[in-house]
Amino acid sequence: MSNLIRSTPRADGFRMPAEWEPHAGCWMLWPQRRDTWRNGGKPAQYAFVEVATQISRFERVTMGVNPDQFENARAMLPPQIRVVELSNNDAWIRDNGATFVVSEEGVVRGVDWTFNAWGGLRKMMYFPWDLDELVPAKMLEIESLDRYKAPLVTEGGAIHVDGQGTLLATESCLLNPNRNPDLSKAEIEQHLADYLDISRIIWLPRGVYEDETDGHVDNLCCFLRPGLVALTWTDDRSDPQYERSAEAYDLLRSARDASGRQLEVRKIHQPDPMMMTEEEAAGLDIVDTALLRPAGERLAGSYINFYIANGAIIAPQFGDRHDSAAFHQLAQLFPNREIVGIAAREILLGGGNIHCITQQQPAGRAT
Repeated sequence: MSNLIRSTPRADGFRMPAEWEPHAGCWMLWPQRRDTWRNGGKPAQYAFVEVATQISRFERVTMGVNPDQFENARAMLPPQIRVVELSNNDAWIRDNGATFVVSEEGVVRGVDWTFNAWGGLRKMMYFPWDLDELVPAKMLEIESLDRYKAPLVTEGGAIHVDGQGTLLATESCLLNPNRNPDLSKAEIEQHLADYLDISRIIWLPRGVYEDETDGHVDNLCCFLRPGLVALTWTDDRSDPQYERSAEAYDLLRSARDASGRQLEVRKIHQPDPMMMTEEEAAGLDIVDTALLRPAGERLAGSYINFYIANGAIIAPQFGDRHDSAAFHQLAQLFPNREIVGIAAREILLGGGNIHCITQQQPAGRAT
């Protein structure tokens, strides 16, 4: 049973842990939406199978599926992956799923954010999102974990924490009027503090160029450990991403975390600009309730969009000349974890990457 707790995590002594802290497992959702995933979702399904299979070498993986895809997903996935019926509108569980919080005693609970599909009716990117709104409650019911309902529209990809009181976020996303038009910046900060138990927010202006989420921070930069941040980078000053990364670098280098540390920043060069091909665009269904994805559209590729599993880093690779350097940088930054590269273009075509399609559940117990 999952109880709705009418308090806040901070008031009850719960915090959002860092992604590198021990996991009980990883959650994913099965891709099938035809206006997001080309050719009926089949190429993306193979990519998701590879991600899930590799993560399952290190921790339990649960794949949530719509009823009409249960048999297909069960047949395509290896037996060690748990497949559960979990109705959804699309497969971005980082954004539409629960964010987990823990107490010092090792109790795990979940935060259920308000989800409006990256902008709601103001933006009308992906409609409807009614099934996505129920995903957090269903995840927590399956695990018998208690739930907090947060009065804030946001997504898991819009926040990144060091587990010690510091949060990274972008103004272009969390302060966008298509999320919380009736809340001030101070009110948004207070909700984040109450539901994640953070005391310092490092605001960055913008995310990755052409990121349709309004610039999720998890595609731009992330904590590697307290005091150390990885940032997507380009040396090409003519690339629109250069200005975005440069301003983020300057802000990160001048910032202090919740413990008063000056941040170290490691640059990871982005893949060369990638565009959606005519063949890829032709494989998408065109509907008036979803974002149009034309041929020639730039994809928001980034090596930062990786998943930290127990003992491993599950990292995107794009068949790009920068793949090897990014892989070896991650190996240096995480010397005690296996680096697993995944061919991730099919995931990127949907608008995100490996971190966006995964959600870690920290180790611990129910109340």
